[in-house]
Amino acid sequence: MSLSIRNQFPGTTVSVTAGEVMAAVKVRLGSGRELTAAVTVDAVRDLGLAEGGAVLALIKSTEVSLATGGVDGLSIRNRIPGTVVEVVFG
Repeated sequence: MSLSIRNQFPGTTVSVTAGEVMAAVKVRLGSGRELTAAVTVDAVRDLGLAEGGAVLALIKSTEVSLATGGVDGLSIRNRIPGTVVEVVFG
């Protein structure tokens, strides 16, 4: 499968917590940090997601927010510290 999503993070599924329609899938990245993805229960089944399984977290660039300091009061649960290495205007 070919995708244009550039933000790709390999990881391991830590847990899958299913509700009636949606599931929270917690993924541990190689750095030790964890991400949580909200996916449908059907997707959990179709992708065969299970604890201990290898996954690739794909994050569209339009879904990334940047902050230069601490941010309180937001419901964004996936926060990864980093350094800006390039800015491309277009």
